[in-house]
Amino acid sequence: MKKIVLMALVAVFCVCSFVHAGEKLVIYTSQLEQDAQQTVETFKKANPGIDVEWTRTGTTALMNKLRAEFAAGNPRPDVVLIADMVTMEGLKKEGRLMAYQAAPVKGYDTNLYDKDGNYFSTKIISTGIVYNDKAPFKPKSIKDLERPEAKNLVIMPSPLYSGAAAVHMHTLTQNSDLGWDAYKKLAENGAVNSKGNGGTFKAVASGEKLYGFCIDYLPIRNKLKGSPVTFIIPEEGASAVTEPVAILSTAKNPEGAKKFVDFLLSDEGQKLASAQGFMPAKTGITPPEGFPAKIKLMDLDTSKALAQDKKSKRKFVNVFGG
Repeated sequence: MKKIVLMALVAVFCVCSFVHAGEKLVIYTSQLEQDAQQTVETFKKANPGIDVEWTRTGTTALMNKLRAEFAAGNPRPDVVLIADMVTMEGLKKEGRLMAYQAAPVKGYDTNLYDKDGNYFSTKIISTGIVYNDKAPFKPKSIKDLERPEAKNLVIMPSPLYSGAAAVHMHTLTQNSDLGWDAYKKLAENGAVNSKGNGGTFKAVASGEKLYGFCIDYLPIRNKLKGSPVTFIIPEEGASAVTEPVAILSTAKNPEGAKKFVDFLLSDEGQKLASAQGFMPAKTGITPPEGFPAKIKLMDLDTSKALAQDKKSKRKFVNVFGG
C-alpha cells in the first residue's frame, strides 16, 4: 500500500514539474520583427523548458491592444518589451508592473532602470545630430544648428509621430541650458519637421537638408554602406529610447518572466543587442561597428515627461507646426 501511495506521489510530482517546466511565457514587444524572432529563439535555447508566445507591433499599437485587455480584465502578456521609459513610467503609475528588485543591474547606469525595479533598459538608441558630408560646417553642439549657415537646412522628426522624437523633445526641453528656447531659435532659423526618423535621414542623405536630429543606427549603418552622412553625439549629450523590459503585475508566469529579464540584461543578451546593430546598455560590451565607445546622455525625468507629454506636444506644434 505504501509503495502504491509513494508511486502516486512521484507521478503527481513529475506531472507538476512537467507543467511548470513547459509553462508558456507570453511576450508583447515592439522590437523589429527579425530582432524579436532572434531574441526569442536565443532565449529559448538558453531556457529550453520555457515555451514562448510572442506578439510584435509598434509601441503605440501594442499599448492600445494592452489597454483593451486591461479594460476587459484579461491582460495576456507576462512581459512587455517596448520602446521607451516614459511609456513604462505610465504603466508603473497605473500599478500595472511587478517590481523585480533582484534583477541583475550590475554594469548599468542607474538612469537606465527604474529605482523601484519596475523596468530595465536593454539597449541605447540615441538621438543625436546627423549631417551631410557636404554641409558648410561640422556641428559639435545643438546650438550650432542655430547658426546662419544652417538657415533652412535643418530637419527633425515630429514627436507627434515618433516616440524617439517625443523622448528627444522632453529631454532637450528639460535641459536648463537648452529648454524650449533652443527649439524656438531652431524654428526661427527655418528648421522643419518630418513625420519620422526615416524621412529625416533621407532628407539629409539626399542633400535636401544638410543637418538633422536622428536616431543613431540609421546614419551609422548607412555610412558603412557609403551614404554621405556623419552622426555625432552633441556636446550637450544625446537623448535615447532604451527599449525597456518589464514584468506585468498580472503575469501568469512571473518566474519565466524573470528569466527573460535576466537574459536580456545578461552579457549574452547584451551581446545579442550589439550583434543586432544596437548600442548595448551594459558597460563593457563591445558596440557595433561605427558606434562610439560610449554615448553621453542628457538627464531625463520620466515622471515629469509623462505628466507634461500632451502639453509639450501642443507646444511643439505651436513652435514648428503639425
